[in-house]
Amino acid sequence: MPNKISDIIVPIIKNENSFKLKLSEELKNKKVIIFGVPGAFTPTCSEKHFPGFIKLYSSFKDIKIDDIYCLSVNDAFVMKAWLLSFGENHKIIGIADGNGDVAKSFELLVDISVNHMGMRSNRFAMIVENNTVKKLFIEKPGEYKVSSAEYILKKCKLI
Repeated sequence: MPNKISDIIVPIIKNENSFKLKLSEELKNKKVIIFGVPGAFTPTCSEKHFPGFIKLYSSFKDIKIDDIYCLSVNDAFVMKAWLLSFGENHKIIGIADGNGDVAKSFELLVDISVNHMGMRSNRFAMIVENNTVKKLFIEKPGEYKVSSAEYILKKCKLI
């Protein structure tokens, strides 16, 4: 599994704006959290995972995390609608990995066709500093523990 963020071009969604750029350029010289979800508008993603990072956003900023990104294997239109469904005041940035290229580059692309969802991102969280993955936490199928905002905040404080 690679430990560097690649030059894959993806749509990035910030508030109501969306633009395409190299993910490595977006993350250059930053310390960030990227958390991945299997799908926008899915129950655990919408009710626990994303809201957890909104709730603890200021705590991450207090420990010098520059930004928090949410990656999903969804197109930019779906990702933007999902982010806006949480209101306009949160600061979580979306990565619309529509083709699954970023997830695939980290061996995090999973086939959940059995649930009629096709290829999706595994649920994960990573701590990235200047395009280098410092820590990667991957959930077991159906679980939500090691990628939660609470767990990642604790791990960030140990680095």
